[in-house]
Amino acid sequence: MIMTDKNFSRRKFIKGTVGTGLLLAGSGLITSCNIFRISSKSESKYDAKGLPTVLFGKTGVLVPRIVCGLGSRFCNLESEEEAQKLLHYTLDHGLYYWDTAYAYDNTLGVPPGKAKIPRLITSEERLGPAVKARRNEIFLSTKVSSRDPNEAMRQIETSLKRLQTDHFDQLMIHDVQSMADVAKLSEKGNLIDILHRLKEQGLTRFIGFSGHTEAAAMKALADRGDFDTMLIAMNHWNAANNPQKRFEMAVPAAKAKGMGVIMMKVVRPRETITTMNPTDLIKYALTLKGPDVIVIGLDSIEVVKSNLEILRNFKPMEETKMKEMAQELTPFYNHENLPWMQPGYRDGNWA
Repeated sequence: MIMTDKNFSRRKFIKGTVGTGLLLAGSGLITSCNIFRISSKSESKYDAKGLPTVLFGKTGVLVPRIVCGLGSRFCNLESEEEAQKLLHYTLDHGLYYWDTAYAYDNTLGVPPGKAKIPRLITSEERLGPAVKARRNEIFLSTKVSSRDPNEAMRQIETSLKRLQTDHFDQLMIHDVQSMADVAKLSEKGNLIDILHRLKEQGLTRFIGFSGHTEAAAMKALADRGDFDTMLIAMNHWNAANNPQKRFEMAVPAAKAKGMGVIMMKVVRPRETITTMNPTDLIKYALTLKGPDVIVIGLDSIEVVKSNLEILRNFKPMEETKMKEMAQELTPFYNHENLPWMQPGYRDGNWA
C-alpha cells in the first residue's frame, strides 16, 4: 500500500495502515512495505506545575520523576467518577506521565484491602475519556504483550481505540522474560520489527520494553541500542536461588545506550515487610543511581497528594540510610516466593 497525499489525516492513516498491518506483520512484509510516514514532531504541552523533572534519556523529553502507574490498583477503583477525578487531578498537579498496558485490567489481581469488583474494568478504556479531552498534556505510554505478529497488531489497534487517540508517546514490549523470548521477538516481522516500523510511521514517538525476570534478556535488548526506554522492577534478584543481579546488569547497559530507565515495584516490599515506611521506600528508589523515574500505582487522590509532597521536598537519602534500607529489604528480595518471579505472573499487579 502506497499513500502519497501529504494531507492524508492521521486518523485515516491508522485505518489504512494498522488494519493492513494485521496482514503485513505475519507475512514478514512489515519491514519492506513503503507507506506514508507521519511526522513524529511533538505538539505536546507538558506542564509539571513546578515539580522537579528529569531528562528522560535519549527521548529528550522532560518528565516528573514519579510516573502514574495505572495498573491493577487503578482498575480496582470501583467508582468511575472517582477514577476520572483522579486522572484529571494528576494532570492538574504536574504528573503527566501515564503508564498503562493492553493487558492491564482488574482481573490481574485484587490489591490488599480491596474487594473484587464484579464488572470488567480495563485501564486503557478507563483512560480514554481523559486522553481524548487532554491528549497534548499527557506523556502516554502503553504496552503490547502478544508475541504473535497478527495478534500484536490487533492489540495495538485496540489500544488506540480504547485510549481514544491516534498515537502513543511510548509503546513498549510487555514483560520480556528470557533469551528465548528475545529470540522470538527478534524474528523478522515480529514485535521488534513492528515497533520500529510504527515509530517510523509516527504512531508512536518512542519504543521500549519492560521485564522483571532474566537478566541476560533485559541486557540483550538494551545492548541492541535501538530502543529508547526500559522499564524494570526494583532490584529484584532472588539471591537465594538465582544469584544473577538483574538490576545491576540491565540498568548500566541501558544507560550506556542513552536509554530512559523506569523502575517499578517500588512500594511492593511493604506488603511483606509491613514495618517499612512507603515514603522511605519511594525516597530510597528516587535516590538509587541509574533509574530516571519510578512508577507508583495510583488508586486515590490521597496517594497522589503524598507523592507530590515527596517530590516537592525530595532530597537524596544519606548513604548510611540507604545501606540501612538495603539491609532491611534483603529478606524481601531473597524470598523464594517473590510474586513477579513466579510463572504466569503478569506485570501490572498493584505496584
